[in-house]
Amino acid sequence: MKRIKAKRLLWVLFGMAMTFAVGLYAQSEPAPADPSADIAITQYAIDNFFLFICAVLVIFMQAGFALVESGLNSAKNAVNILFKNLMDFSIGGLIFYLFAYKLMYPGVPGGFFEWGGFFLNETGPDFTPGPGVLHPQVDFLFQVAFAATAATIVSGAVAGRLKFGVYMIYSALIVGLVYPISGYWKWGGGWLNVMGFHDFAGSLVVHAVGGFAGLAAAIVLGPRIGRFSPEGKPQVIPGHNLGFATLGVFILLIGWYGFNPGSQLKIVGAENTALVMLIAVNTTLAAIAGAVSAMAITWFLYKKPELSMALNGLLAGLVGITANCDTVSNGEAVIIGLVAGVLVWAGVKLLDMLKIDDPVGAWPVHGLNGLWGGIATGIFGTDKDLVVQLIGSFSIIAWAFVTMLVIFLALKYTIGIRVSREEELKGLDIGEHGEEAYHGFSFYTVE
Repeated sequence: MKRIKAKRLLWVLFGMAMTFAVGLYAQSEPAPADPSADIAITQYAIDNFFLFICAVLVIFMQAGFALVESGLNSAKNAVNILFKNLMDFSIGGLIFYLFAYKLMYPGVPGGFFEWGGFFLNETGPDFTPGPGVLHPQVDFLFQVAFAATAATIVSGAVAGRLKFGVYMIYSALIVGLVYPISGYWKWGGGWLNVMGFHDFAGSLVVHAVGGFAGLAAAIVLGPRIGRFSPEGKPQVIPGHNLGFATLGVFILLIGWYGFNPGSQLKIVGAENTALVMLIAVNTTLAAIAGAVSAMAITWFLYKKPELSMALNGLLAGLVGITANCDTVSNGEAVIIGLVAGVLVWAGVKLLDMLKIDDPVGAWPVHGLNGLWGGIATGIFGTDKDLVVQLIGSFSIIAWAFVTMLVIFLALKYTIGIRVSREEELKGLDIGEHGEEAYHGFSFYTVE
């Protein structure tokens, strides 16, 4: 009997000890977190990771530009073109970090020119992550990729005859001055944004700026040797590798899925997800419509379809839809792309008539179709004002063209911008860099 009572007592004591231990554990365990706070942090993480992936895709576009521009130009200038693309991102990125990012986003609404100081704002103790909040670092990465895109458009327009050092000066000035000011006017809250001008992902702010800067450079620089006959007739200087050019265009197409959908800046939520998908489909439809219409017009006029024109037609469709991909229907995106493909052909012919040498069609693709994108937004965009679109579009292209025309003229009559005739004939790879892209290979052209 005593043993039974002792066992019962031990069980009672054990139960009391366990109850006490559980009580202590419950007191030491923090209160359960607010589920809504966890959801908010998750939304913040997904949106910022989405923008990071889009930024990487836009940076990858530099590889596409390098392949397109080198493939559509002579083999003797390949190193020079690749080098310029590398420096557009490298020098341009440093300048954008040092001061140009704050020139584009000064935090002062409604102005023409403002500056918020040096360097990128890093996160401090007051930074609070949450839904719709962008981390400053990922926002900078996305924006610097856009800046490099605007700069590198000019590389193809001046291929084969511009001094490398002069190109470095140009690259610094477009990223440090021309692009961020036009970007501020719209995306930084400047006067065009207040007016209601719409340029969703940069038909004007990025592509027209680069395209019209390239036009200014090509005018001041003059054509390549042999591009026009003594009688003024255009003569084709074929690119050395259409395979490179085609691969580059497909890389650019892939990168555009970061360029346009990424400009929504967030993807969490049914409305954001639906809009990102609409943007992606509109981007696709305009691109393929541009390629088809450019192919069709060359096939009809010359009895043979031209691959290079179809490639530029696809890029033209992408440029044309970039301003309005968030505000037009799928069918309207097809129309925008079809028109873009015709415009790129017309732009090439216009340059030939004016004896302006643009080896890769930078102005027809990015300049002319950047303008078309802004105008098409006013024609097809939901609740968009055509007059406002015209004012904004021509203001941006005038700023880019006139500023870069003055800069290139100043450089021409001070330090000189063009390589010597001997260097141009030999190729800029040897003349400017002392190295070749295809060392040890011999190239023959069958007449």
